[in-house]
Amino acid sequence: MNILNKQTIIVSIALLLCSAGSHVCLGKPPAKSAGGAAGHMQKGIELAQQKNFQGAIDEFNKAIEASPKDPRGYANRGTAYRQAAQAAQAAGDAGGAATRYSAALADFSKAIEFSPKDEVAYRERGMTAVMQNQFDAALPDFDKAIELKPDDAFAYKFRGFAEIGLNQWDKALADFNIAIQKQPDDPQNYDRRAWANRNLKNYDAAVTDYTLLIEKNPNDAEHLVKRGATYTSLQQYEKAIADYQAALKLKPDDYDTQQRLQYVQGMLAAKNAPPPPSASPTPTPGPGLITPLNVGIAILAFVIIAIVVRLLTRGKAEETCSRIR
Repeated sequence: MNILNKQTIIVSIALLLCSAGSHVCLGKPPAKSAGGAAGHMQKGIELAQQKNFQGAIDEFNKAIEASPKDPRGYANRGTAYRQAAQAAQAAGDAGGAATRYSAALADFSKAIEFSPKDEVAYRERGMTAVMQNQFDAALPDFDKAIELKPDDAFAYKFRGFAEIGLNQWDKALADFNIAIQKQPDDPQNYDRRAWANRNLKNYDAAVTDYTLLIEKNPNDAEHLVKRGATYTSLQQYEKAIADYQAALKLKPDDYDTQQRLQYVQGMLAAKNAPPPPSASPTPTPGPGLITPLNVGIAILAFVIIAIVVRLLTRGKAEETCSRIR
């Protein structure tokens, strides 16, 4: 039974919107249009935070009309499109999601066109590609973002996501190590580093990361299950059982964890079962009487007997018949 199914990569991305007065993302809009563009930009941010993504897109459209060379308008609209795509995807609208993801990629590309030295648009475009499982396409954007801003922990983190998607476990491990150094409070970095280590069969290192996450949140059933699966790979079945049981106390109806627990209990029972008694060896049957050797001995014996009888009877007169013919 294979209980270590490959996990689906789930990317949780915080809303990244640049306010009109912020220098964090991209540059200020031109002064002559700052008033109108700034108002629409701020309104769009507020609507996006309220999850009114279409309303936010409409406001960013107006901001772009008022200041068409301001890259922040495109970056913010791209983020709103991406979030709208996520909402459509969650609602089962695959076509709507695909359309919005494409619009987001186009907006981030436009932001890069107007501000090619800003790392945010590269990173955001790469993140959008990752969310569409376009891992190869995402890597160059993360590389560029890191080149422009080597201290950007998010760029290392999401490049690690792309590398996991490509099964590049060594590279992903290296990127999550750097991301943790730069942003040690992000639990996703530890979770993904543990997953990379599990695929590299560095199970003890994975246990260490899962333990850290569990210590920070003892009611974290997800990481109890993941640590239990790692203990299973180490054949430390008692520890795996303890983790699965703890997870089931938090989520008693989790069928997958119930199955994992039953599997590990069976493995432990098999491991501790006494060895079966050794069976008595079956005696090897001896050779039969009729063998080439025995036949040869019998013929030789008959020949010897015949010779002896002949020698004993050689000097005797043969009996004659007294009948007159």
